[in-house]
Amino acid sequence: MALPEYLSVEDFYRPPVRSGATISPDGTRLAYLAPWKNRMNVWVSGIDSDADARCVTADERRSVHDYHWTDDPRWLLYTQDNDGDENWQLFRVDLDDPDASAVNLTPYPGATMIAFELSAARPGKAVVHLNIREPLAFDLCEIDIVTGELTVLAKNPGHIFSWIFGGTGQILGRSLNSNGDIELARWDTDTETLHPIAEFEGADYPMGIFPSVLTPDGTGLWVGSNRGTDRTRLARVDLSTGQETEVDSHPVFDVDTRGLVATSLPSPLIRSRRTGELLGVRYLGERQVIHALDPRFADVLARLTALSDGDIAAISSDESEQRWVVSFTHDREPGLTYFYDHGTGESRLLFRPLPHLDPAALAPMHPVRVPARDGRTLPSYLTLPVGIDPVGLPLVLVLHGGPWYRDSWSFDPTVQHLANRGYAVLQVNFRGSTGYGKAHTKAAIKQFAAAMHDDLIDAVDWAVAQGYADRGRVAIYGGSYGGYATLVGVTFTPDVFAAAIDYVGISNLANFLRTIPEFTKPHLANNWHLFVGNPDDPEQEADMLARSPITKVDQIRTPLLVAQGANDVRVVRAESDNLVAALRARGVEVEYVLKEDEGHGFVNPENQLDLHAAMERFLATHLGGRTR
Repeated sequence: MALPEYLSVEDFYRPPVRSGATISPDGTRLAYLAPWKNRMNVWVSGIDSDADARCVTADERRSVHDYHWTDDPRWLLYTQDNDGDENWQLFRVDLDDPDASAVNLTPYPGATMIAFELSAARPGKAVVHLNIREPLAFDLCEIDIVTGELTVLAKNPGHIFSWIFGGTGQILGRSLNSNGDIELARWDTDTETLHPIAEFEGADYPMGIFPSVLTPDGTGLWVGSNRGTDRTRLARVDLSTGQETEVDSHPVFDVDTRGLVATSLPSPLIRSRRTGELLGVRYLGERQVIHALDPRFADVLARLTALSDGDIAAISSDESEQRWVVSFTHDREPGLTYFYDHGTGESRLLFRPLPHLDPAALAPMHPVRVPARDGRTLPSYLTLPVGIDPVGLPLVLVLHGGPWYRDSWSFDPTVQHLANRGYAVLQVNFRGSTGYGKAHTKAAIKQFAAAMHDDLIDAVDWAVAQGYADRGRVAIYGGSYGGYATLVGVTFTPDVFAAAIDYVGISNLANFLRTIPEFTKPHLANNWHLFVGNPDDPEQEADMLARSPITKVDQIRTPLLVAQGANDVRVVRAESDNLVAALRARGVEVEYVLKEDEGHGFVNPENQLDLHAAMERFLATHLGGRTR
């Protein structure tokens, strides 16, 4: 077997030439993300030719990742924060005036916008959640896109953690009661009071109910519900009676709820741009399945699906729903983006985001099922290097964050980078991961540094028993919760791993919960407090500290690399600083990659390159991976 071409670090982490394309409402233009001064910015071109392509945003400090067409194709909106501080602001771009600067529609010092939406029923308006009055109270506001005028639609009484707005004027509020259950209530604008509609068991929804979208007629709410079942299906809640009825379901898979955590991912509901009616629903197992709920869209979906052997990712249409732009998820050919005209049947490839990468040189991502010691099955993904006999390989265990999230079939530059260097990569959807039924998620309650970690050790044992991995050359790597799990690995089981990489990870569970952003605290009762504990309770705090790597730092003898963004508001810098200081005080060498212009995860290309070059050197030293 021949080894694939040795690809540079830059090959894996350079920005795509284009990505994130969507079509304008009138079907004449294409917007997409592309580099400008080494940062991703929004570009616009004609749909039939890119000869007139121009960059319409001008952010030199940090890449833009989230933008939207408005109903008027003259205006485009995008969001941005400051060096990763998550104080999100909403900006407007005038596409008819190339010389005009972007206008900040939310110029409120210290405030952040946690959500915004556009409705066909409210032309010229953007609905946002803003905490201008106080950090914990997000009011529902409407912004006039042209004038910037702000109107408060609903003033938060103090306990609403999120609002749902309907184009015909309905407003719903969501809150947690004293038991941690989620209450859904209708907001009466005249009296500024809430009227309960339905209640959902909080433990079943650690990250909230998703999706939650008002029906176009304003009489119901589409929700991702697991009431009375283990799986999440699409249901409709009647706003008059609170009664829930099933709209659609899959016999095995959950509705794809990853977009609740990773907002860059498409919504599980595919809706008409013109009417807001439901066209399709996404489900996710080993791969994605889309159920078409509209006969005309079923025909469109069949034509789009035939364009690639990947899974449909972002999808957009003009208002006539004749012209479509679609991109695809794929493990080796990511982001292929096509134009399709349903009236003529014409289709054409618009671009490959990473044309310098040869799919044949990249490694397939294989779904596997790992048995845990208590009989639970751990859905996982195994990526084996191309051109190498898959026996006795160095293995990197790559762990997702959350933990209320999941790994899925996709292109991951880190995984491909590791495979190119000769490492096997195993991604484990340990208990606590979402998307595999609520029982799998709830099996993690009070199991941090316990059964959740046992799952990882069982996965390593499985890879060794299958012959894929060399037990003496196993590394562990993860970010956020995955960073915590990495540190648990080298403190609770220090002899299992030959190397470890902690990326914006938690070292002290109690300190982590005391320093998280104010706007995340209303959610704690049905996730962190339920699964881990409340540090305000001395007994629970003691248990949390016993499960925290910082209290067992003297056990660390595994070579360790730590990476942290200085502006991280979710896992603050102290989580890494304190760990590194404790190790260095013992005379233990630890490599520390700290970036002053980053938050919870590195975004800027030069920082991505620095981090992954350091990871490559580190793993080559301790696991003996390929260097040329």
